[in-house]
Amino acid sequence: MADAELTVAVTGPMATVLIRNPARRNAMTPAMWRQLPVLLDGLEADPAVRVLVLAGAGGTFCAGADLGDLDELLEAGDSSIAVVAEERLAAFAKPTIAAIEGACVGGGCQLAVACDLRLAAADARFGVPPARLGLVYPAPTTRRLARLVGPSAAKHLLFTSELVDAERALRIGLVDEVLPADALADRVAAVTAAVAERSRLTVMAAKEIIDDRADDARIAWWHGQVRASGEAREGVAAANERRPPRFGWTPPAGR
Repeated sequence: MADAELTVAVTGPMATVLIRNPARRNAMTPAMWRQLPVLLDGLEADPAVRVLVLAGAGGTFCAGADLGDLDELLEAGDSSIAVVAEERLAAFAKPTIAAIEGACVGGGCQLAVACDLRLAAADARFGVPPARLGLVYPAPTTRRLARLVGPSAAKHLLFTSELVDAERALRIGLVDEVLPADALADRVAAVTAAVAERSRLTVMAAKEIIDDRADDARIAWWHGQVRASGEAREGVAAANERRPPRFGWTPPAGR
């Protein structure tokens, strides 16, 4: 599928990864699943990128996954290329935002849930369909969904395979905000700009701690970075002087 691809655009501190597969409502192909971790590695290493936005082309986020070879899928289990890509997205060191329009189903929902924040257009629809296919949803994916929306809502989504609209997704915590379709891009840009202006040290440390990826030694390292970097002194000085802070911390190589 020559038209099925992930593309990257970097504008200032924001990188946008665009899911594009118009013939299949932006379904993720095996090649796209394999491509995503490679793209994320490059964007994580780029010091200019401070926030990642994941979106779909043409008014649709992602309508699922191209299941490809069923025998290969069944053999892979929780080691499938989709789970590998999802885990890499969830572990991306910088903040991630899913900008969701239209269908966000199956593999699309899997990717959206792996992001830190989800902003949705009012026309968005969400669904988790493995019960229609006789598949066991991957354990990491299932647990991540349950942590986000709670056990009962996760069971409803998984047991019924029903599509839910954006307002219900908002009520159960599957998305953070619902906007009119023509306001989504501006709101994503505003949230991205706000995050990019904050202390990168604070944001990246908070993400690790909230996601339970920081042990005691790592948390001590983060506090050491605060002391060594001068970020807190700059933040307090800026607040006292009523000016924007000039945060300058950048992650050390390899950390």
